[in-house]
Amino acid sequence: MPSSLTSIPPLPSDHMFVRGLDRNPANYVALSPITFLERSALVYPERIAVIHGTLRQTWAQTLQRCRRLASAIRLRGVGVGDTVAVMLPNTPPMVEAHFGVPMSGAILNSLNTRLDPTAIAFMLHHGEAKLVITDTEFSPVMQQALAILRKEYGSSPMVVDVVDPLFDGPGTSLGDSSYEDFLASGDSNFPILLPEDEWQSLCLNYTSGTTGDPKGVVYSHRGAAINALSNILEWDMPKHPVYLWTLPMFHCNGWCFPWTVAARAGVNVCLRRVEARAIFDLIRAHGVTHYCAAPIVHNVLINAPQEMKEGLPAGVKAMVAGAAPPAAMIEGMEKMGFEITHVYGLTEVYGPATVCVKREEWEALDISERARLNARQGLPYHLERQAQVLDSETMAPVAWDGESMGEIMFRGNIAMKGYLKNEKATADAFRGGWFHSGDLAVQYPDGYLKIKDRSKDIIISGGENISSIEVEDVLYRHPAVLAAAVVARPDSKWGETPCAFIELKPGAQVTAQEIVDFCKKYLAGFKVPRGVHFGELPKTSTGKIQKFDLRHQVGSVAAIDV
Repeated sequence: MPSSLTSIPPLPSDHMFVRGLDRNPANYVALSPITFLERSALVYPERIAVIHGTLRQTWAQTLQRCRRLASAIRLRGVGVGDTVAVMLPNTPPMVEAHFGVPMSGAILNSLNTRLDPTAIAFMLHHGEAKLVITDTEFSPVMQQALAILRKEYGSSPMVVDVVDPLFDGPGTSLGDSSYEDFLASGDSNFPILLPEDEWQSLCLNYTSGTTGDPKGVVYSHRGAAINALSNILEWDMPKHPVYLWTLPMFHCNGWCFPWTVAARAGVNVCLRRVEARAIFDLIRAHGVTHYCAAPIVHNVLINAPQEMKEGLPAGVKAMVAGAAPPAAMIEGMEKMGFEITHVYGLTEVYGPATVCVKREEWEALDISERARLNARQGLPYHLERQAQVLDSETMAPVAWDGESMGEIMFRGNIAMKGYLKNEKATADAFRGGWFHSGDLAVQYPDGYLKIKDRSKDIIISGGENISSIEVEDVLYRHPAVLAAAVVARPDSKWGETPCAFIELKPGAQVTAQEIVDFCKKYLAGFKVPRGVHFGELPKTSTGKIQKFDLRHQVGSVAAIDV
């Protein structure tokens, strides 16, 4: 049954259970995921924490390097509350950034490595980054972003270059220091700084939201620690898991798993690039027990040649979020001997915040029925208070009948602090005392949530959000375009891709390929439309384009290679 959140009123100051029972340093320490690293280094100093190529780094070494990183950051004049941005793949420096940056008191901003220079420059400006740590693989896009930052915003943050021995492509140094030299300048005995208040900001992550202007989602030490612990509880994760980094750590801070793995003194198996052979080889070589990924990655593994799958260990636990896992995915994972868990969430709720808890009785059902049940978005995470479907206007719970539509809303410990420098958007997101996801859904009699549609026109491609408005803004720049609308097109590989519907100006002529080439100049590759249709757009009497009609037409639009 729907539940309500009520508060126990505080006791008066002279009550016997209040008087003389104050909070003090002996009985209260702020929750922070930083402490997970400290404990693992204390209890399991010689256990392997990080694997990357031939590198084997212990928890004691990892703590020492994170202390050096924190010290070096402070020595460069980056203070408490300043932003440190990182443009890194899933490599050891990215793991270290999730501890070393907040240990210095700075705020970690993990940049999406798939974005274009303009978007990155905006984020560096909006987040007021004082220091940027970047892998040389991304030096071309970062060089352009930093040039835009200087020209348009008058800002030039310090830059540190990471040279990864596993990267064999071209790369240019953009800063005056390499990452290893930067760490060498720091003190390995730098004191671990914990916030006095666990509500203090920890991370900054950008999400497209419903417009082309990214919004900065701010996480707290408390929220990150709580979601990291919830990850352990949802998976019944034992000590010393071997975790493969298929999920980008820039995405919701890897769903908080850098801190989850530290809490369990596990092994971070790093992965620069998501490729089927590399994933299977690492699973076999290191006995991987857990990994997270978008549906596209699971599909890549399922559809890989059989010879790649030989000798895989049984019981590997995989977490999937994004589009609901279809029956073919569940069946394919079972054939490989993997156990799949379906979760749902958003950047604003630290990644996953609900889980489709599997019931024992489901095991007796056929694959199609199991798939139907597993496709639901499920129930709240352990340490989230509530996830319910409510009427967006009245805020009343919808009937738990699997048919009444409403909006998924969250309330509790796993919700962002708010949007950076955007009080209006923050107030709108938390209207009525709930976080509004924007996803339309139903709730079943057993309490499980199921998404039916998206109230936002967001396209989810390969686990990444694409703002339709951002793509439309680029299309409107083309001199031949009179009107444009972008909607999601189902894609067997990416889940969804953008499909553009364009109304040309009278007498104008342009091909679909020319539109795609034009978009490539302004958008990251994954945001470029993979389908283009020309014709008059359906509109309401007031001139508003009816995207509902366009969604019914996407199946007839020819695909374009991007």
